[in-house]
Amino acid sequence: MERLQKLIAHAGIVSRRKAEELIVEGRVKVNGVVVNTLGSTASSKDTIEVDGVPIYKEEPRYILLYKPKNCISAVADDKGRPVVTDFIHGINERIYPVGRLDFDTTGLLLLTNDGDFANAMMHPKFTISKTYISKVSGIVGKEAIQKLRYGVMVDGKKTSKAQAKVITVNKEKQTSIVELTIHEGWNHQVKKMFEAVGHPVFKLKRENLAFLDLGDLNPGEWRELTSFEVDKLVKIANENQNS
Repeated sequence: MERLQKLIAHAGIVSRRKAEELIVEGRVKVNGVVVNTLGSTASSKDTIEVDGVPIYKEEPRYILLYKPKNCISAVADDKGRPVVTDFIHGINERIYPVGRLDFDTTGLLLLTNDGDFANAMMHPKFTISKTYISKVSGIVGKEAIQKLRYGVMVDGKKTSKAQAKVITVNKEKQTSIVELTIHEGWNHQVKKMFEAVGHPVFKLKRENLAFLDLGDLNPGEWRELTSFEVDKLVKIANENQNS
């Protein structure tokens, strides 16, 4: 027997927190009976419905994709543009991207059907680090790097302290390659941080998420995370939350 909200989250419907809200709102049934008490349990043999639709208890899947340029971090697009799930084949479970990378941003993107895992990777309280390599306009100096390290104002709020360093500069073309590690995941955050210090982004790639990297993958290629990697990510998230 497992808690009802955990079974719903593992089915890839919503996160565990959202599942708790659905239960309290009386939108969940177990074997035809409305269950609105948190802490209620069920088994895989029970028929669980959310808004009248039976859930299918899927095996949890954890995918690492090298997101190529010019595709949407979504499972569908009303404009007919490529989406990240177009590159994942042989997976029957209903996976979805964990967070998003912009249409023109490349790099490491996780996909899963585990709502709890997705929430732990995205929510700011878990402070999962994300490292980006950015090609920006201008020669980035010490003052701009210090501002990035101590936080800059983005959409009316200050970013947390970041790690930033210049990798290379091209004085002839007046561009810089900068590595930036952040712990939030706000909309267009990296681009807006560089804009805030006067260096608009030309090209952006996510290199790392926590200890994960792209390894030998090429754009559009993917692999499944190992159980060790999943457990380590969850452990990091839990430790960050409690620190």
